Amino acid sequence: MHSKTLRTLLLLITATSLCLWSCSSDDEDQDPSTVNANANTPDKKDVSARLEIPRLKGGVVNLFLVKQLSSGDVNFCIEWDISKKAQRWTAFRWDKSYVDRYISRTEAWAVDTQIEAPYRTDQSFYSGSGYTRGHICASADRRNSVEANEQTFLYSNMQPQLYDFNGGIWANLEMKVRTWNNSSFRDTLYVCKGGTIDNRSDLLEIVREGTDYALRVPKYFFMAILCKNNSQTNGGYKAIGFWMEHRKDYVDDKNFAPYIKSIDELERLTGIDFFCNLPDVIEEKVESTVTPAAWGFQ
Repeated sequence: MHSKTLRTLLLLITATSLCLWSCSSDDEDQDPSTVNANANTPDKKDVSARLEIPRLKGGVVNLFLVKQLSSGDVNFCIEWDISKKAQRWTAFRWDKSYVDRYISRTEAWAVDTQIEAPYRTDQSFYSGSGYTRGHICASADRRNSVEANEQTFLYSNMQPQLYDFNGGIWANLEMKVRTWNNSSFRDTLYVCKGGTIDNRSDLLEIVREGTDYALRVPKYFFMAILCKNNSQTNGGYKAIGFWMEHRKDYVDDKNFAPYIKSIDELERLTGIDFFCNLPDVIEEKVESTVTPAAWGFQ
């Protein structure tokens, strides 16, 4: 074969190979049910890839804190803003391993040593502030072991709350959510809760502003909840959000229906991308609408 003919043949083979490679993109070959453009990480062994974890804000001021038990199991996770000395959210899950509740409240108040001393809170921030230490992952949410309950008393898991809010409508909503923690309702519940701290307009006030013990008091509190069960709809997933103003004068503190939001609505209000680790096709469906009746609301 002449060298000129050989070179021509090689060029044609190379061009054909390039075309075949370039025309077969990852997006076209990938199963749409697995595509996830906004996930925290593609590494499914990473804790940040768990379904209850929102899109991490990241940056040098935001710490991702994983509270692990001695067994290696993840108890809950927190995103902590060191510049504000406040948490953005606590996220945790419920499955059949959390059904048994036989541990009493431990009252094991403690500073979080995962946060360097200049950037964490302790009792001195709350003393004389006029606000209670409001658990975000509640003590009653982790009564399956002493260790799990003790971790809920870390100050990193607290937000300042008005007494009547903490012990009223917020506590009642937490009790309502705990009724969903049973095998007839869920395989797994994924929960993310917190108070708004990102902007000045998100705050009720800053107690002792300008001091080392400034306490940022959220103006709103929220919950984002994802349920996985054996339903055939949306892969068995459904979601609901709650958005409540932080105040003490709720007339009916057991009526939660007025505070229900879709996850999309809650994301617009909070600026947090919840359930980002769901495949996009499922995330878009379960976050865009909410069906209160599916959660027992009339």
